[in-house]
Amino acid sequence: MAAALGAPPLLAEAATDPVERTVERWAGGLSDAAALGQLFMLGYQGTAPPEYLLDWVADGRVGGIKIFTRNVTDLEQLRTTIQQLQLLAAPHEQAPPLLVATDQEGGWVRHIKHETSTSAGNLSLGAAALPHDAYYTGLYLGTELAALGINMNFAPTIDLYTDPDATVIGPRAFSSDPTSTGLLAVAYYQGLQSAGVIATAKHFPGHGATSRDSHGALPVVEVTEEQLLTRELVPYRMLIREGLPAIMSGHLAFPLITDGQLTPASLSPHFQRTLLRTRLGFEGVIITDDMEMGGALASTPDPATAVVAAIEAGNDIVLIAHSAYWQEQAWQAARRRMEDDPAFRDTVRASALRVLRMKAQQREWRSVGIAATVPAPGAAEFFFESAARGVTVLAAGDIPLPALAGMRVLLMGQLPAFFAVGSERLPGAAELRFPYSPFFRAREPYLSHLPRAAADYDLVVFGLSNYNSLQILERMEALAEKLVVVSALTPVYLRSVPWVETAIAVYGTDEASFRAGFGALLGDFEPTGRLPISFE
Repeated sequence: MAAALGAPPLLAEAATDPVERTVERWAGGLSDAAALGQLFMLGYQGTAPPEYLLDWVADGRVGGIKIFTRNVTDLEQLRTTIQQLQLLAAPHEQAPPLLVATDQEGGWVRHIKHETSTSAGNLSLGAAALPHDAYYTGLYLGTELAALGINMNFAPTIDLYTDPDATVIGPRAFSSDPTSTGLLAVAYYQGLQSAGVIATAKHFPGHGATSRDSHGALPVVEVTEEQLLTRELVPYRMLIREGLPAIMSGHLAFPLITDGQLTPASLSPHFQRTLLRTRLGFEGVIITDDMEMGGALASTPDPATAVVAAIEAGNDIVLIAHSAYWQEQAWQAARRRMEDDPAFRDTVRASALRVLRMKAQQREWRSVGIAATVPAPGAAEFFFESAARGVTVLAAGDIPLPALAGMRVLLMGQLPAFFAVGSERLPGAAELRFPYSPFFRAREPYLSHLPRAAADYDLVVFGLSNYNSLQILERMEALAEKLVVVSALTPVYLRSVPWVETAIAVYGTDEASFRAGFGALLGDFEPTGRLPISFE
C-alpha cells in the first residue's frame, strides 16, 4: 500500500492557521498516487468530459482541468459540467477540489465566449497606463469566471512586447516597458484575486523577444541572464512581492544562459529552481504550458518523457491539454519514477503540498461576494470606457474629422466589428471588404484593383489589422490626403507606411474598441492614449 502524504513540520507549527489546517486535512489523506494527481492538469476533447477523465477525477489521479472553447456549448452547460467534476473530485471536506483553469486574458485570447465580456486587451491597458483599468479588467473577467466555477485564469500575460514580429504575443502584452508592465500586471492580478480567481502570470521567463511560436517549435532567445533580470523579469519581481500565487513556465530556449544548450526553460532546473525559486524568491505554484507543444518536445522524445523532466526541473503542475494517450503515458511514466526514485517522490510530494496550499488559499479568497450572472453587471460600460481611454493618435492629420456632409465615404477593411460600428457612425458610407484569414495573401490584380476602387471616394477609412491588410494599404500612398487609418490590435504595421497622415490605434477587435475609435475620429472625446511600445 502506498504511504500517505504526511504533513511536514510547518503544518504542525501553523495548526492555528485556517489555510494550513485545511492543507493538513487534505494532505493527511493523500496516497502517493493522489499526491501525483495534484500535479496533473488535463484538457479534453468535446463538450462532455469523457469517461476515462471522470474516472481519473473520481480516483484522485488529476488535480486540475483546463477548459477550452471546444468544451463549451453554452455557459449553463459549462457551469453544470464543472459542478459535476467538483462533486466527483471533492465529495467531502477531506478531499481537495479541482483547479479549473482557462485562458481569459481579455483581447483576442478569450477561451470562454458566448455571453462573457469582451475587452480591448492588455495593449490597450498599456496605452491608457491606468492601474485602475487593469484592476477592474481582472475583477470583471474574474467575476464571470467565478460565476461559472472556474477558479484559475492563465493571465495576466506579462511578456514584454520587445520584438515587432512577435505575433504570438503582440497585443497580449501590456507594453514594451518592464515597469509599466509590472504595475498594470499587479493591478490585474489583484482584480482577479478580488473575484476569487487564481492569477497565473506567463510565459516565464519571457516570450516577447521572439517571433517564433512555441506551440509549433522551440523559440530561441539570445539574451543573457542579466538582461533578463533587468528587463523581462522585472514584472515577475513586482508580482512576486505582492504575493502572486502561480506562474506559467514557457517552452523557450536561452542558449546564452544554458551554456549553448537548447533545453526549454520549462524543463530547466536552472530556470525553475535557481532563477525563479532562489533568485526571485517565488514560493507559489509553477505550472507548465501545454506539454504537447512543439517547444516542449524539442529536447525530449515524447510528452511523457517531457512531463517527468518538467517535474524534475521544479514545475508543480504539468498541463497536458489534448491527447488521452499521452495523458495516460505521462501518468504511468511519472508513477514508475516515483516508485523507483525516492528523490523524485519527495519532489512530487513537495509540489503537491504547494498545490494544496494554493487551493486552500483560493477558498479563502472566495469569501468575497461573487456575482452570479454573466456578463457581470457594469462590465460592458466599463470595457467601452476603458477602450476609449486607450485610443491613441498615431498621426494627427485631420482629427477630429472635418464635416462630412456631401462627401463620398468608403469603409475599407476586414473585421466585422469595424464595419458594424463604421456604418452606424458614418451613415451611407460604402463598404469594401477583403478576407480576414491567415491563408489570405493579396496578389495582383487584387492589389491594384482595391486602391483604384478607393480612388473614387472623398474619404477612405481603412481598417488595418494584420500583414494582409498592410499589403493593400502599402499600395494606397497616392490616396494619402483622403485616407484615415484605424489600426486594430497592434500598431506595428504603421511603421511600414510612414506617409500616412491621419491614423489612430485601437487595440481590440470588438465593437466597443471600434466604437471608441470612431468616437475619437468624430470628436466625441479627445483621445489621450500613449503608444505603449517602442522598438528603438
